[in-house]
Amino acid sequence: MSNELAKAARQETLAALRAKALAAHRQDKLDEAKELYRRYLATEPGDALVWSNLGALLRKEGAHILARAAQRRAYELSPELEAVRANLANILADLGDAGEALELRQTVSADRPDHAETKAMIGKSLRSLGRYDDAVAYLGKAWADHPDYPELGIQLAMSQLAAGDYATGFRNFDVRWQTNELTPRNMTKPKWDGSLLDGKRILVMPEQGYGDGIAFARFLPTLQRFNPAKVMMLTEKPVARLFDGVAGADWVGPQMPEPDDYDVWTNIMDLPPLHFDVEPAVPAPTVLSVPEDSQARARAVTRPFEDRFRVGVVWTGSLTYRGNRYRSFSHTEFHSLVDLPALQLFSLYKGPETKLLHADGTANLIMDVGSLDRDFADCAAMMQRMDLVITSDTATAHLAGSLGVPVWVLLHWDPFWMWGHEGVTTPWYPSMHLIRQNAPRDWANVFVRVRSKLAELIERWGGMNAT
Repeated sequence: MSNELAKAARQETLAALRAKALAAHRQDKLDEAKELYRRYLATEPGDALVWSNLGALLRKEGAHILARAAQRRAYELSPELEAVRANLANILADLGDAGEALELRQTVSADRPDHAETKAMIGKSLRSLGRYDDAVAYLGKAWADHPDYPELGIQLAMSQLAAGDYATGFRNFDVRWQTNELTPRNMTKPKWDGSLLDGKRILVMPEQGYGDGIAFARFLPTLQRFNPAKVMMLTEKPVARLFDGVAGADWVGPQMPEPDDYDVWTNIMDLPPLHFDVEPAVPAPTVLSVPEDSQARARAVTRPFEDRFRVGVVWTGSLTYRGNRYRSFSHTEFHSLVDLPALQLFSLYKGPETKLLHADGTANLIMDVGSLDRDFADCAAMMQRMDLVITSDTATAHLAGSLGVPVWVLLHWDPFWMWGHEGVTTPWYPSMHLIRQNAPRDWANVFVRVRSKLAELIERWGGMNAT
């Protein structure tokens, strides 16, 4: 075979391997695609698009450092390719380099000024940098230019909420139902249009996560301005007992009422703008119910540790939430605290990562109480027996804040809009103290500060108890 024929055969084989890898990737066969990409790039390392695809695959698997390296390789080879710049921007944004991500996205937008998705990501980058006013101005214009692209509306709403424009931000957040993130309601009764109820019965529906229900139940009383005959609140079973007798609701339960039991319905996150339209101040947190049987259980569990400073800890939220890997950290970060004198740590976490707490022996020093909880009411009772709660940004932060117990919330570099990008307090929860990463992904420095603050707190506690 001539050299030309051999070269042609080789190229044909490589092209087939490339096509097979791309097909496996499109079919979400990630392990197969990853191996095929490896084989292809071992022979053809100059293919920028394949490096970029590999980076996108690794990002999806959560291998962010490897993903960034693959995207850097792609960008070195072909910086002019739009897809390469966009994929590099995505992984940089994930890893906290919002500045470079913004610059890359702006170059993509300059080449494709009508690309709505890129504009949404530019707005998100501006918000991640704490440039709320710039984000609002940019996204407002972009959404006006692309009114049928709901992600622009979501990013605008989040930026307005972060900036403290709650009435407008919550109202714009209604666009969430136009995305693929939430399943639209299939209700037999009409959705409330915001007019006077004049004796009608209204059902308030839950949405988002458990923490959102706890955070936004505080807005139930605002419905009284509309003269309802009855306010009913459907809630999820794990938080149902917390809402027993909650202000603003005449009925609370985890079972969907029959259609004849109510006249109209609304979502719990449709209520905030009704409050902020007439009152700019954030209302006090929801007053929750903690049943006596839960309190008795918590007293029994903590009784052997009455002479120690008791701290409840949580390190992760729901593993199915796509942003969980950024807001959460390993339970081993708490190892830096376990040798503090007079301290007893309690794990308030309930979920699949509990097994890790036991597997490495941590549960011998951080007492596992969360895995025995029946629901959030049990967790609430345990929190009330703590001197302090230290948690990642998850539902337990909202629970502790609503209970008024002292709580330190450890925040990653691009936190939830409710916490903003600076400051140590929030108007949403008076008992809450915010501790932020100084640099993206740097939890070690956060825990250096946590240990120092906790040591001081325990020393003061010891001095007060001694007297």
